[in-house]
Amino acid sequence: MGQNTRGIYPEDNGLWQVDKWKRGTRFRQRGFESFDEAERWLITQLAGQREVLVHGQRATYTFNQASAHYISLHEQKASLETEIFMLTSVMPYIGKLDLHQVHDGSLAPFQTARLAEGRAHKTINLALGVVRRILNLAATSWRDESGKTWLEQAPKITLLPLVGHQREPRPITWGEQRTLLPKLPDHLARMSLFTLNTGVRDDVVCSLRWEWEIKVPELGISVFEVPREHVKGRKKSRVVICNSVAQSVIESVRGQHKDFVFVYRRERVKNTDQAPKMPYRPIGTMNNTAWQTARKAAGLGDLHVHDLRHTIGMRLREAGVAESTISDILWHSTKTMTQHYSVAQIVELYQALEKVKDDAGRWNKSLATLKREQAGDFVEATPPKVPQVKVA
Repeated sequence: MGQNTRGIYPEDNGLWQVDKWKRGTRFRQRGFESFDEAERWLITQLAGQREVLVHGQRATYTFNQASAHYISLHEQKASLETEIFMLTSVMPYIGKLDLHQVHDGSLAPFQTARLAEGRAHKTINLALGVVRRILNLAATSWRDESGKTWLEQAPKITLLPLVGHQREPRPITWGEQRTLLPKLPDHLARMSLFTLNTGVRDDVVCSLRWEWEIKVPELGISVFEVPREHVKGRKKSRVVICNSVAQSVIESVRGQHKDFVFVYRRERVKNTDQAPKMPYRPIGTMNNTAWQTARKAAGLGDLHVHDLRHTIGMRLREAGVAESTISDILWHSTKTMTQHYSVAQIVELYQALEKVKDDAGRWNKSLATLKREQAGDFVEATPPKVPQVKVA
């Protein structure tokens, strides 16, 4: 082959890419440093194809190809955007490797680099977990045209230890909540307030759909039956119960989008009498740049979106709500949890959530909160106690 080899093209950034069809198979890869490197890769892939066709050997796939296949098969997965983010961090280390070359040894540089950046063990493990999932599917479920699996056997991917390395939960106080919410963009403030009154996870809030809504006229609220594919663990569908504050959030966004409850669009700052150019669109994650900017402005350090769940859990306990009821609200796994809620259960959960809709002046705080206050990390504000819903 030479510089005129078909299927090898220069990219605008000075790198090279391969995009070639051969015998019904597409060979595509980007980011080669030189034409020669791209050509060597293509030669190897074509030789592998020949071995498969002539001698019946197992086809070879890169981790890039396997990741793209995984994403295409799981487009409706609630946590897919998070998994893509995790894959993006690991791709520079293993993306160009064949699947059989991905193992603890080839992943070690990724772990070392992330640890040097100060990433938590749990964060690194999330990326390793996605890698492990892809390798397991390649070895068990995905098959080529000859019927062979993409990978002969999945390697054991060793996760980093969590004991002694896990970040402590960081529930927020009412004062911190009153400081944080006004600093968030309107759509994130609504989503955060909804989470603080329902206890649902970030990915559930982002994927919440109007078709899941079931109105409860007796209470004047709605519940949302979330399908099992959007529930962590996917054992059964679960129900989001709205208290009066959460319901007010729901009503403030009703009609914005025909499918999704929580959406976003860029509003006009000039010519405000004209309709916005951008239509409403779903929100992939609450943990975005706007969230990180707001938590910094509020003096809340590395506050995570998941800490809002810890907050409502603490508030429910402070209000004297039974542990079993708290487990039902937070979707913790229990043997007694039923798939289809009765009206009595909905009333029980609604009444529990009503107890934490505003600041009742309870004195109980977590030990971590007391330590932060003693260190002077946060001075509690004292504006009106009832959090306001910001309407778009």
